[in-house]
Amino acid sequence: MATGKTTHDDACRRQFAQQTAEVGTVAEIGTEDPAAASSVGFETASVHGGYDTSDNHDAASAPIYPSVAYALRSAAHADAIAAGEVSGFSYSRVANPTVDALEQRIAQLEGGIGAVAVGSGMAAVSFALLCAAEGGGRIISPTDLYGASVDAMDTFFPQFGIHTDFVDDINDLAEVESKIGPDTRAIFAETVANPSTEITDLKPLADLAHRYGIALIVDNTVPTPYLLRPIEFGADIVVHSTTKGISGHGNALGGVIVDAGNFDWTNGRFSHLTRKELVISDERNGVWRSFAEAFGNAAFIRRIRTKYVRTFGAVLSPFNAYLQMVGLETLPQRVRQEVATAKLIAQHLRGVDHIVRVNYSGLDDDPQHELVARYLPQGVGTVLSFEVEGEESHVNRIVDGVKLFSYVPNIGDSRSLIVNPARITHREVPERYRLSAGVNDNLLRLSIGLENPADLIADLDQAIAGAY
Repeated sequence: MATGKTTHDDACRRQFAQQTAEVGTVAEIGTEDPAAASSVGFETASVHGGYDTSDNHDAASAPIYPSVAYALRSAAHADAIAAGEVSGFSYSRVANPTVDALEQRIAQLEGGIGAVAVGSGMAAVSFALLCAAEGGGRIISPTDLYGASVDAMDTFFPQFGIHTDFVDDINDLAEVESKIGPDTRAIFAETVANPSTEITDLKPLADLAHRYGIALIVDNTVPTPYLLRPIEFGADIVVHSTTKGISGHGNALGGVIVDAGNFDWTNGRFSHLTRKELVISDERNGVWRSFAEAFGNAAFIRRIRTKYVRTFGAVLSPFNAYLQMVGLETLPQRVRQEVATAKLIAQHLRGVDHIVRVNYSGLDDDPQHELVARYLPQGVGTVLSFEVEGEESHVNRIVDGVKLFSYVPNIGDSRSLIVNPARITHREVPERYRLSAGVNDNLLRLSIGLENPADLIADLDQAIAGAY
């Protein structure tokens, strides 16, 4: 169990040495030198992971490959690539060299066997959940989530025959277990909830899921893999909005799905992964395979690429992949500073007039302090929220009154951001779910950036004072 920096880096070194990328309908592309990889920590992997200069004309920085398709050399070579028998690229809707480097790097940082990058964080959430519950399965989820995730599960996925059983508290194992039925395929949660910062107790939740043959899928966007690697605690699939902390500069949309490679997809609940599929078979020679037969413990991530990204087309552009790789290079340094500032601001806001509640589980006396020590000893992330007294008009005056904070519906930016979730990021969430997650009309959410902490505090103080 990772409870500190040394263990965190040791685990990263092991995974960095073992990692090879999953590249969908083509074979693995690119590997790291195990001897070199085994000696590196998280910071080094953030800069060098998943990229080999010798495969890219010795370019020190990963090039942007703005090519739609790739020369197939010969009929025999083309057939081998299409069959997944050799490594290579054919079409950028399936795999692109720049995107592939990002996928390898994030998979290494999360400790997974492979990753698929997509066009946005919601594409990552949607593809992961749809792939798990494909064909009419059910999902168990808390209501304390990003608004679009709740909306997708509550009103949109049912149109595809996929339904969600919501619980008020994902850490109430009895409540979660009471929702498990024969059609349940996955439990979904955010490792650190947005905007409450409630922490999911991953290990017992994973143990419960696995007793029933159910996958645990978690959104790790808020802490990033620098603060928390959920696979180490039993998560099977990890998703991110790479738009947020991974990119870190508010300049590139993206998402990623990471597969731990530990789940048994042949346990009887996932017939779509054990059904023969033409796309990965050889009809002419009478060779038929399922994803589980063809790819074993990588069946899920290969289906994500081959069926979801290739078919639905939520492709990450190579330019955005490049920007996110650049962002990853400074992920540890950025997050360390932002977390320290977020904690200072949360502590300060507790003593400010007109504030009735501060949500930041990283405070030393928070009721979830033991979970923080267990899962997030380096901090819970850069997001916090607070509730003010009075009416919604006071919230409006605060967001209109800040001068340094940007009024922006995003998190994880190098700039500090403020938003009123009930009206913006959680507007589509039904009131009963919003209120159970603490998102009322008097709540404000902050995402802390790289500015001077004293300047940020002064800006909040003047805006709050001016609102009253």
